[in-house]
Amino acid sequence: MNIFAISDLHLSGTPPTKPMEVFGENWAGHWEKICNDWHNRVQPQDVILLPGDISWGMNFAEAGEDLLAINELPGQKVLVKGNHDYWWATSAKLRENLPSSITFIHNSYHAVGDVALCGSRGWINPLDSMFTTQDGKIYEREKGRIAASIEAAIKDGYSRIILVTHYPMIYRDDVDGEYAKSLAEYGIEHYVYGHLHDGGIGLGPVGEFHDVQYHLVSCDALDFKLKKIATV
Repeated sequence: MNIFAISDLHLSGTPPTKPMEVFGENWAGHWEKICNDWHNRVQPQDVILLPGDISWGMNFAEAGEDLLAINELPGQKVLVKGNHDYWWATSAKLRENLPSSITFIHNSYHAVGDVALCGSRGWINPLDSMFTTQDGKIYEREKGRIAASIEAAIKDGYSRIILVTHYPMIYRDDVDGEYAKSLAEYGIEHYVYGHLHDGGIGLGPVGEFHDVQYHLVSCDALDFKLKKIATV
């Protein structure tokens, strides 16, 4: 079983009501590019992590077409909330209404074989130029939620952990900081995140730091192809 990841799909129905090429010509037909790669590489038993900004829908009904389109693709999908996922509902409503091949992580974890997928939305990084005192409070809250997710998995006997957030809780210039080291101490194997685009892509850590493999999976950073994270 392979675990893949891709984020920031920014879907808006077919044809799209919010075409993404307004953000650059590279976005033209981006969903078709993703689907082609998905069909070519993903098997029914595989898992696909989708770390946020999935649909532009403003409520669950508006996001329904996009979620059904994702459901029709092969594999089991695991969602994390992004900052533009205004459609995101309560955990109870998501469990009741998400299509059959889609589940989610929200301050919780999801087991895949002997691996625990842990995570939360995350928040704007303290090294970001737009970071405020209020952001600091939310960032600390998200750190607590992430820790609770990881510790729940460890308590249940999982030692292999993949952390998934929308926002990068760690920037490239902070991979030697205390928070990055604390994630390594949990034994996290992979940290998967999205959110960053264009000039921001260079802010995110990619590669191995303190035994943790970092993966930026914003779809435009991946040329609209899924990234293979692990085999379990």
